[in-house]
Amino acid sequence: LRTVAILGLELPVRATVAVVTVTVILLLDYHGRVDGFVEAVLGPFANGPADAQRLRSLGRLVLEGLIPLAMIVLVLRDRPSRYGLRLGDWRSGLAIGLSGCAVMTPIVLALVRLPAFAGYYAPQASPPPDVVLTTALEVIPAEFFYRGFMLFALLRVAGPIAVVIATLPFAFAHLGKPEVETLSTLLGGLLYG
Repeated sequence: LRTVAILGLELPVRATVAVVTVTVILLLDYHGRVDGFVEAVLGPFANGPADAQRLRSLGRLVLEGLIPLAMIVLVLRDRPSRYGLRLGDWRSGLAIGLSGCAVMTPIVLALVRLPAFAGYYAPQASPPPDVVLTTALEVIPAEFFYRGFMLFALLRVAGPIAVVIATLPFAFAHLGKPEVETLSTLLGGLLYG
C-alpha cells in the first residue's frame, strides 16, 4: 500500500504502475506499434494471414504477459503469485473454464455465420490445433494482464470496484472487432473478473 506524492497527489505505487503500464501498452497496441514491431521482426516468417495472426499473438504474449511480469518482479519487487499468477484452486478453475467453453462454443458457432464475424475472422482461418495455439498465446497473457496484473494491483486500493475498472480497458481493447463481441466483453470481463 506504499504511496508516492506526485504533483500534490498521493498515489498508490503498485496500482499507479499497473494502470500506467496497461494504458501505455494498450495505446501502443491501438496505434499499431505492436503489429508493426512484430511484423518488422518476425514478418518474414509469416506465410499468410493465419501466420500473421500467430505472430501478433506472440507480440501480445510479450506485451501483456512478459512485460507486466517483469514490472512486478523488477519494478514493484513483488511476487507474481500476489497478482494471480499461481496454480490456485485448479479444480474449480478447470471446471469454470470447461463450463465457459461448453457455454461459449455454440454461441461462437452461431456468431461465425454473421457477416461481421465472417469478414473479420475468415482471413485468419486455419486448422483447429493452430487456432487453439494462436488463441492460447493471446488469451492467457491477456487474462493475466487485465485480471491479474491490473485487477490485483487495483483491488488492494479500490476494493471490489477494481473488477469493473479492470474490465473497461479490456472492453476498449476489443474496439474494431465485431460489435456483438465488443459489447459482450463487458459482461464477460465482469464474470471472469
